[in-house]
Amino acid sequence: MILYEYPFNERIRTYLRLEHLLRRLGELVSRTQAVDHHYAIQTLFELMDVSSRSDLKSEVMKDIERHKQVLNGYRDSPSISEQALDGFIAQFDACFAALNSDAGRVGYSLNGHEWLMSVRNRMAIPGGTCEFDLPIYHEWLHRPVTARQRDLAQWTAEFKSLSSALDLLMKMLRDSGMPHKVVATDGQFQQHLPAGRSFQLLRLRLDPALGLVPEISGNRLLFSVRLMQRSDDGRLQPALANMPLEVTLCA
Repeated sequence: MILYEYPFNERIRTYLRLEHLLRRLGELVSRTQAVDHHYAIQTLFELMDVSSRSDLKSEVMKDIERHKQVLNGYRDSPSISEQALDGFIAQFDACFAALNSDAGRVGYSLNGHEWLMSVRNRMAIPGGTCEFDLPIYHEWLHRPVTARQRDLAQWTAEFKSLSSALDLLMKMLRDSGMPHKVVATDGQFQQHLPAGRSFQLLRLRLDPALGLVPEISGNRLLFSVRLMQRSDDGRLQPALANMPLEVTLCA
């Protein structure tokens, strides 16, 4: 099944973008080819751009506190394991402490790294990191794999606290939803959201054998899905048949 996720607010939209970039960065750093490490640095710069908001860290920390309050509300419930509850709260405490100990904005210290910034400025130009434009970068790409990975690990460590916090927050959010099967009639599905409950994320799964692409739109009141299929010339057109899909709403 192909999973599509759609955020209902800007905060979750930012979290998904950061999560996407962090996963890509981790995969590229672990590889050994110079071209992979080139794109790892490019991803690092994208990550710096997305995380440059001054309120990002405080927003993540507020989310951690909200989750802790919800979890503490389950204490003394006979259906809840106190040991499991304490374990989750300890994880949130650790993430909060790690973020709180980081000075300034997430990843901001990398802006003072002269070598990185020289590469970043040239990377904004198409083909700007050629050896005749940036020989110091060309030399770095020819260093031993272990040396490049050591540098990348040092730079990506700036986002370690944020990554751990996002992993925990997004896991809790995704685990809050229950998947259910629905049918898109004539390729379209719409659902009104119940009043009094604020959903933050829609997760939609499609069978890849169907060859469909979902166009999702939504807000706090409803969401809609229009299924599209690729024509012979590569363009998307509406799929007019009844199609199965799996929907999960996460609050």
